[in-house]
Amino acid sequence: MKVDFFRHNITSAERKALDKTLRGLFISTGDEVATFETKFANYTAAPYAVGVTSATAGLHLALESLGIGRGDEVITSPMSFIATSNSILHAGATPKFVDVEPDTGNIDVANIEKAITKKTKAIMPVHLYGQLCDMKSISAIAKSAKLRIIEDAAHAVEATRDGIKVGQLSDAAAFSFYATKNMTSGEGGAITVRSKRVRNILRQSRSHGMTKDAASRYQKKFQHYDMKFCGWKYNMSNIQAALLLPQLERVEKNLRLRQKAWDVYLKHLSDVPKIGLPKIVAGSRSALHLFTVWVSPKKRNSILTELESAGIGVAINFRPIHLMSFYRKRFGFRKGDFPVAENIGNKVITLPLYPTLKPGQIKYVCDTLKSLLG
Repeated sequence: MKVDFFRHNITSAERKALDKTLRGLFISTGDEVATFETKFANYTAAPYAVGVTSATAGLHLALESLGIGRGDEVITSPMSFIATSNSILHAGATPKFVDVEPDTGNIDVANIEKAITKKTKAIMPVHLYGQLCDMKSISAIAKSAKLRIIEDAAHAVEATRDGIKVGQLSDAAAFSFYATKNMTSGEGGAITVRSKRVRNILRQSRSHGMTKDAASRYQKKFQHYDMKFCGWKYNMSNIQAALLLPQLERVEKNLRLRQKAWDVYLKHLSDVPKIGLPKIVAGSRSALHLFTVWVSPKKRNSILTELESAGIGVAINFRPIHLMSFYRKRFGFRKGDFPVAENIGNKVITLPLYPTLKPGQIKYVCDTLKSLLG
């Protein structure tokens, strides 16, 4: 049997919306993007949303729009994709890593205050695998230390914790619509913010710092544009928005389908002694973005190889950022600096998870994994 690591859920609704957009005049940033921003803001209970080309771009622009840059430090997690800390470097600031919780992989709130220095300007929590960090505690720390919060919500569009949605207790939250995400436009992202002033800065920043984008210049009488500051080329296109809008309508349905698949995994794996599962905290609704298991670090790599040989797509989420060659050379990080993150990175395997995954496929994955563990 072959079980792909991921299969997107693009349907006839997306193809119809895309065809309509391609037959229109504007395929860059225009009406579809504006509609998506309004609907996405409504879904996340945010006052404003801004469509961009990726979550990386969103994190970068959010930092810059909040005045965080050269000489500043941003506290974040080493257990994430490299985009998280790279965005901090793009803004000219320095990532300050804090180790993670052993049962969730999310940033360990108990260690945040100890990492704060005079240079610290923000906290960037990462909602790993779709499980929200303890945002109430992080918000309290940020208020006490007068720090900004920018959430890396690439995994967590649908997530809640303690009655709080993503972005409700922060200055900004960045979302990903990459090919393997719960909502996808192949590439793409969004930023939600609570300040209209910041929203306006973000809109200009994503288009070179220009005062008017192409649609606003040409849909009515021609208008000259100015450039108030040096921005970036990070604007979402109508093509991306057309793909995302129908998926936003089905986001809750697809979450329920992933929950069914998740439950089948738990049925087969929750009582297996040699397999550990990250915890979903009480009072949380995970976005169920990635289904990960923890196995013996000594056997992990061989198990990955054997799973692939059995036709099963797998991944590692993640290798700790601080042990990447660039970060070792730039900042002098070494093994042992963040032992909890390193332990998770050495034992994690990500298994297939998507709405169209069948119970029989999940059973095959689980049976294969259990046989490899003896």
